[in-house]
Amino acid sequence: MSMSDPIADMLTRVRNASLARHSSVEMPASKVKRAIAEVLRDEGYIDAFEERGEGATRVLRLTLRYAVGTRGRDPVLSGLRRISRPGLRVYTKSDAMPRVYGGLGTAIVSTPRGVMSGDRARRMKVGGEVLAHVW
Repeated sequence: MSMSDPIADMLTRVRNASLARHSSVEMPASKVKRAIAEVLRDEGYIDAFEERGEGATRVLRLTLRYAVGTRGRDPVLSGLRRISRPGLRVYTKSDAMPRVYGGLGTAIVSTPRGVMSGDRARRMKVGGEVLAHVW
């Protein structure tokens, strides 16, 4: 059976692994998921990612990042929300790019120039589909 929203599945796996304090999480790989993982790494939400396997059995493994706090390991990633979904696509222009929690979070945007953060899309003056908000 095929999955109707693989990006939402990826975000849910990352959210659950972070809340359960797992060191890493695995999921089926795709080009879009790899691009989202690059944005998460560049913005400092995860430590690293790697892709293993070939063909239809490719697996994407994300290494989660934790900050040392007063209660031990606190996840750097405190929330993820899917914005544009198969039933309701959300597009935005570069000058109307959303600011997540007043700039403390990151919007992940799929643009004609690739998947990137909302801040980078705003600087490049390019709009696109708002995939998710991360904080």
